[in-house]
Amino acid sequence: MRRRTKIVATIGPASSDPEVLLAMVRAGMDVARLNFSHGTHEQHAETATRVRRAAERAGRPVALLQDLPGPKLRIGPIEHDRVELKPGDTLTIACGDGDGHVGTASRLWISWGGLARAVAVGDVLYLSDGAVRLRAVHVRTGESEIDAEVEIGGTVASRQGLNLPGEAAELPAVPDEDLAHLRAGMEIGVDLVAVSFVRRPEEIEFVREHTRTPLIAKIEKPQAVARAVEIVKAADCVMVARGDLGIELPIEEVPMVQKRLLKLAGSLARPSITATQMLDSMVTSSRPTRAEVADVANAILDGTDAVMLSQETAVGAHPVGAIAMMDAVARVTEREAPYEEWIEKRVARDERDPAYTVAHSACVAAHELNLDALVIPTLSGRSVRLVSAHRPTVPIYALSPGRETVRRCGLMWGVRAASMPRFEVTEELIAEAGRRVVELGWCESGMRVGITAGLPSGRPGTTSLFQVQTLP
Repeated sequence: MRRRTKIVATIGPASSDPEVLLAMVRAGMDVARLNFSHGTHEQHAETATRVRRAAERAGRPVALLQDLPGPKLRIGPIEHDRVELKPGDTLTIACGDGDGHVGTASRLWISWGGLARAVAVGDVLYLSDGAVRLRAVHVRTGESEIDAEVEIGGTVASRQGLNLPGEAAELPAVPDEDLAHLRAGMEIGVDLVAVSFVRRPEEIEFVREHTRTPLIAKIEKPQAVARAVEIVKAADCVMVARGDLGIELPIEEVPMVQKRLLKLAGSLARPSITATQMLDSMVTSSRPTRAEVADVANAILDGTDAVMLSQETAVGAHPVGAIAMMDAVARVTEREAPYEEWIEKRVARDERDPAYTVAHSACVAAHELNLDALVIPTLSGRSVRLVSAHRPTVPIYALSPGRETVRRCGLMWGVRAASMPRFEVTEELIAEAGRRVVELGWCESGMRVGITAGLPSGRPGTTSLFQVQTLP
């Protein structure tokens, strides 16, 4: 049985070599993440080309995920690229245009001039993914400067993020830089866009006005957790971004928030990604810890569609090994998944939309009739997303005339996708779908499969019938 949980891998210095990318695709990478917080547009375009070539060589579609920086606060360049902050030291944070300035252990620069207005004496700020804690002791709004005492010290590097827990209402929801990144992503041909630090559904709707690419809402702020239902409904996918979420929320709350978000995504039939530090020890070690393996397994049992690797593949010493380990853990865990419960209870069906009923009925029929597979011709990917959300016990084969749709299926649990011509007549569509899965070697002549289709054919969002047939 093929692995059903999908693997997202971040591309970085450790994984940009063409041969390493090829090995990553062969090891099981389904989605390549391009982190636009780092690098130039030209560098990302080159990386995208390398990923496409590696996917062609491996014979597997790989989706490109563009991760926008969002309104995250980042410090500027630092002398010798990193400094050590010691407990008890006082540090000045200069807010505003820091071009040409280089930070030191006593003075750092941050580009957002509004930070001094958003911080009050006594507020806590975090650097280095929460490892370094500062407390504001003096705020000079006229000079746009903050004096802070180092409460918990550590190493801080250039361009690292600064976290200010709370709403920070003055911080722009979607910075102009993100819109420039978005245009660059469309030129590159990315398949998915992750919107960072979402706080309200209107931010997703605003980004949607600028692109037709499916949007992933990254949940990493307490405000997003509070408005999760509205945000997930507005988005096409949800990412549980546990890194910043664990800084913005008490860290002990993160596991239960993760479970609630994954359950919500399943209920609304939105694909979900669980991210951050899943196999973090593999940045340096060839094997993960037992706790990390359990973390990956629990996310899968909670219903995540995909698990994501960040530093493990971007800068780690074992990018291919991390993917192979994720693949192995997923395969073993999927043997114990509660499929019957998922089919009946996971998705909240929309009684006004026949596609939900067809998807549920197809999954029930596959189980009760002992079908060999479900074959889903699709234009937009919506019908296969609904089938995937129900978690059937048989393989899901998606066929689409759109190359983008084929690649985007790489994020959907249990889905294997390929291209097929477009048909306007439903009978011809069903017949060709059956022939195509045999031609691809996914099914054999004589197998019984279920095939969905729409009336009229050739129009997205019309899936309304399900047929069981024996393949010729």
